[in-house]
Amino acid sequence: MPELCANLMYLFTELPLFERFAAARRAGFGLVEYQFPYDADASDLRHALDEAGVRMRLINTPAGDRDRGERGLAALADREADFRDGFLLALSYARELGCPLIHVMAGVVPEDQRDFAMHVYAENLRVAASAAEAAGVGIVIEPINGRDVPGYLLQRTAQARAVIAMVGEENLALQYDAYHALMNGEDPAEGLRANLDLIRHIQIAGFPGRMEPIAEGRYDMGSFIELCDMLGYTGAIGCEYNPENGTEAGLSWASRYGIGG
Repeated sequence: MPELCANLMYLFTELPLFERFAAARRAGFGLVEYQFPYDADASDLRHALDEAGVRMRLINTPAGDRDRGERGLAALADREADFRDGFLLALSYARELGCPLIHVMAGVVPEDQRDFAMHVYAENLRVAASAAEAAGVGIVIEPINGRDVPGYLLQRTAQARAVIAMVGEENLALQYDAYHALMNGEDPAEGLRANLDLIRHIQIAGFPGRMEPIAEGRYDMGSFIELCDMLGYTGAIGCEYNPENGTEAGLSWASRYGIGG
């Protein structure tokens, strides 16, 4: 069975950051992910990981200026230097944290610039893949639905697959988020079967609502997890959802996987 991974930007946010690692461990998680660790010192984060006995599975590249609506820099023309500086920062954190994967965020792009932005994105991914390979780190790209993040360049699974083929680097893979797939009207089970050869990391959340993944009236994410296991997926499954009534109170959905009570 794939191992569940606690996303600490969504779960255990009732606690200060450095207390979330131990809380995740107490709940049964052995893996965590944290998109943007850059406000904390990498060595302090590593100490918190080691003290709690959990491992970091995934971080993101810096998003840029979030107050201005930036959601990644990799596809933004004339921001190549900013992207590469940010990627080197992400790589330094990944190495310090023992994190095997970096999600390279594409960014929000105006409609009339999307074709050129895709070329910028591909070239930046080639540079990132080369640097990551030398450090023994993998990189992933994730389609993010355009309703939650309007204008995001990479929105659909087929689009991400085409980018991976265009870049052609062995350590570039797909981060498959079942919630974003559902928001796009895609069937996550079909997407999983069709793209298992490229998937390196999976994320889940309840649909609709982005709350607990398994609940009455929502998509059957339990069957999706079981399909991951049946198809031989050996990576992690990140739990990237907004708890409806607090993290621990809502973890009963995961008890069948050894998490929570």
